[in-house]
This record gives sequence, C-alpha cells and structure tokens, in this order.
Amino acid sequence: MEVELRHLRAFVAVATRRSFTAAGGDLLITQPALSRTIQQLEAAVGARLLERTSRSVELTDTGRELLERLRVVLHDLDAALIAARGRASLRIGFQWALPDPWISDLLAAFETATGATATLVRRDDIVTALHSGDVDVALVRAPVHASGITQTVLFEEERVAAVSAESPLAARAELEWAELTAYPLVVNTVSGATSADLWPPEQRPERVLECGSYDEWLAIIAAGRGVGSTTTSAAETHIHARVAHVPLTGAPPVAVRLLWPTRRRSDALLRRFGELASAVR
Repeated sequence: MEVELRHLRAFVAVATRRSFTAAGGDLLITQPALSRTIQQLEAAVGARLLERTSRSVELTDTGRELLERLRVVLHDLDAALIAARGRASLRIGFQWALPDPWISDLLAAFETATGATATLVRRDDIVTALHSGDVDVALVRAPVHASGITQTVLFEEERVAAVSAESPLAARAELEWAELTAYPLVVNTVSGATSADLWPPEQRPERVLECGSYDEWLAIIAAGRGVGSTTTSAAETHIHARVAHVPLTGAPPVAVRLLWPTRRRSDALLRRFGELASAVR
C-alpha cells in the first residue's frame, strides 16, 4: 500500500491531540475510519506508531520521531500550496507583549512590500514552535541557545521595575537597579528577560521566585510576594490593577531578537521580514 497525504495528516492529528475522538472531530471523520487510516499507515511503514489504551494514546519512539519530521514536512507543503495559490503568509511567534507601534508598523510594511499576510502567534516555548513549523520566525527578548536556530538583535529597550501596588516602592519616583536585590526577585524562566545573573555575584538577590509565563509573573508580583523588571513597552500594554511600574536607573537594557530556523535561511519571505524588522524603528 502506498502512503497518502491523508494517512500523514491523520497520524499528526492523533499524535498531537493524543485522542482519536478529538482528532476525528478536527478531521471530520469517524473514529473507526480514523483507526483504519492509522492502521494502514503503520502497516505501510512496518512499525507501530501509537500505543492505544481505553483511556489514552501515547507515541512510540518511532512515532515520536515521525511526528517531528512530519510537522516540518507538512508545514512546508502547506506553505508551498498557499504560495502557489497567491496567498503567501508568515506566522510570527512571540512570547509576551511586543513593542507598539513598532510591531504594527512592521506588519504593515511587510504586507505592503510583499503582498503576503503576517499573523502573530503567541507561544511560550518558542524554540519548539520554530522547529515544528508552528511559526516561521519569532520575536523574543530572552537570549536563546538552541541548535538549528539563527538569531540577530534588532534593538534594545529600557527596563522598569514591577512592584505590588500596595508596596511602599510603588510611590517612589524611581528605583536603582541594585535596590531590587533587597527583595525576592520574580523570574519568568521560560520567556523572561531578567535573571539573577544580571547582577554581580556579590550583589545578587538572596531569594528568587521562578514562574513559567508572563501572566504568572504578574500575578506573583501583584500578590506582593516579590519584585521584578520588565520593558517599558510591556508595562504600557500589560496593565495590572495591582502592579505598579517604576522607572529604573542603572539597569541593563533588554535586547529584542529576531529568530528563524537556520534551515530556512534562504526563504525569501523570511529574508524580507528580517530586512524590514531591522529598518523599521
């Protein structure tokens, strides 16, 4: 039996959703038909791809490797078909607040220059999103150290302190960067741009509270459990009634970086987006 595109899409749907019911709903086919399709694919490749129980669906090692490869292949195929139909698009990943009006100006300039559609996609795990083809490029603030990813610094932003609105610090006209170390430091370890390493070893905060997203970071600070730092643009767009932002002096700037998969360095749309991202400011 020859492997057809429907077999591949069915497998990716089930492997992603970890449910035949959910995948069948996405693909608009019945569970028995979906099960037969997966069985046909497994027979064609000569290996079990999914382990099924009455309650769960898990990937085998072979299935996990195939899923990683197919996500990239199907993304490239879909992009090629869209471009052939004259509806080229670029998905731009981001983790939290982007500088505005910079991002609005950039998207408008890109669409005008290329005729393509630019879409913003929020993802916390930006490296996985780039490798899987979930996004084409990404704008981040935290340094990224990952194989297969190329990056460049576009520009830098200033920092402000984030403190509880109930804290005496909220009434200050400004704070020194070194003052933050006297309080528990709230750090977003997934996508944040602040870490204890930004201070000299002898001046680092004694206590660090870790979280995994910008929303969690805001909630912890709002509760008065610690302080943090963020960018001026994020402070303007992510307003929390119980979080106050205070200007910082002596703080290191935050670099806004553009990331893209190294394997796609010759992609014309990505290259044009990178040129405009560097020019629009």
